[in-house]
Amino acid sequence: MTIANAQQQVDQWIKTVGVRYFSELTNMAILTEEVGELARIMARKYGDQSFKESDKGKNMADEMADVLWVLICLANQTGVDLTQALEKNFEKKSIRDAERHQNNEKLR
Repeated sequence: MTIANAQQQVDQWIKTVGVRYFSELTNMAILTEEVGELARIMARKYGDQSFKESDKGKNMADEMADVLWVLICLANQTGVDLTQALEKNFEKKSIRDAERHQNNEKLR
């Protein structure tokens, strides 16, 4: 699946199953919530916190997909072509960070 396909499929699902998009502000709040759920799993799996019983059924891949889903919703709502945006972001990072990471002693 391409990013463009994902944007189209999410839009189709929202318009048929989901009835309509939530407001942009609501989706921003949901995105924050979903990132928090992912962070909770990451903190327990890779950080110093232990899993609570209520955390044990959580799936990191599913939480990442939830984040992506809501981000795609926001992109669709605001007219952002995520493929184009990501391509421009690669270009920006390639110019800005061409030598930055190579010269970072912390990364060696």
